[in-house]
Parts: sequence; C-alpha cells; structure tokens
Amino acid sequence: MNIGIKEPAAINDEEQQAPTFEAKATWGSALRFMVVMAVLLGLVYPLATTAVGGWLFPEQSQGSLVRDAEGRVVGSSLVSQTFVSDEYFIGRPSAAGNDAGGVSGSNLAPSNEALRERAQADAQAIAQREGVSVDQIPVDLITASGSGVDPHISLPAAELQVARVAQAREIDEASVTELIDQALENTGWLGSPVVNVLRLNVSLDERFPVATTTLSAPLWSS
Repeated sequence: MNIGIKEPAAINDEEQQAPTFEAKATWGSALRFMVVMAVLLGLVYPLATTAVGGWLFPEQSQGSLVRDAEGRVVGSSLVSQTFVSDEYFIGRPSAAGNDAGGVSGSNLAPSNEALRERAQADAQAIAQREGVSVDQIPVDLITASGSGVDPHISLPAAELQVARVAQAREIDEASVTELIDQALENTGWLGSPVVNVLRLNVSLDERFPVATTTLSAPLWSS
C-alpha cells in the first residue's frame, strides 16, 4: 500500500532540479539589478547632475566664456591667451603655448640652464617694454604656471603695466587703474588678489576702444 513514501529515484530527481531553479532565479535577479543600475548611473544620474549644474552655475557649466561688447566669444576666463600689443596687458609666460588642449608645465628644474636663459631673456624684454629695472619685475611675469594656461597675474604685475597701456591708448593712468580694481578677483581673506588678464583687456576695449583690435584669436567660435 502506498502511504506517501517517495521512491529513492524521485527524491534524487527533485534534489537535482532544485539547485537549477535557484541558479536561474539568482541570475535573473542579478541581470535585472544590472540593467536598473546601468540606467540609473549611466543615464539618469548624469542627466540630472548636468541639468542641476547648468541651473545653479550657468556660466561655469558653459566653460566660463568671455564675450566682447558685441557678444562674440573671445575666450574663457579660465584659459590664458597671448597678447603682444602695447594696448593690452600681458599675462604669464606659458610652456603650453596657452593651448588648453595641451596643458603642461616646462618640467624644467630651477637649475636648468635653458630655463634660466629663458627667464633672463624674458626679464630683459619686460624691463625694456615697461621702462623699469629687472629687479622691479614681479616674479609671475617671468615664471610659467604648472598648467601653462593660468589666466591671472598678480596685482603688482598688473600695476607694472599701467603706464604702458595708458600711453598706448592715450588715456590717463587713473582710468586704467580703476579698471584693474574692478577686475580684481580673490579679494577675500584666503590668498592674494589676482587680475584676470582676458577680462581686463576686454573691459579696456569696451571702455576705451582702439582703432584696430589685436586680441588673440578666440579659443571658441560664437
């Protein structure tokens, strides 16, 4: 008489099938989890952070672009540019050629002869251009930054160039100094005040335009 006792063969079959069902369930859960996390972290999260960043920091999220009086993009306040005309303030030397795509320093030691010769040549050129002695030149005007695209110069470096810029634009030095004061950044208790060279030169053109602009080519097209 059959009283519900399973045959040994049936018991073995059930024991073999149970792990298979459990494995399929585990793989299914893992696959669903992977898909959900891929959508959340690969799509939803980047879109959300981009949207929030653009809303909270609209200028920075677009690259901190600088525009001239006509609304044309002439560069970024985060990237230095090369200025050579006497009508403009000149920034720090750049080992990267002021190229944001090739950010780098010279990687030369202070004892390197090539570096010393370059610094001495720059100091002589600056002294002649500004009509001062070499020992009056702020160090940031003859030393490149680690990034090679530092857009700032120190306040003394800007003040050294006031007379030249004022004479080239045929305006009084007080007007140039006023623009420097308006362009000062990092004026809080942390760090020393600095001047953004590109913003200062753009403000010069807006306030005291010259017949022919010699601003360097924009890094971005408008």
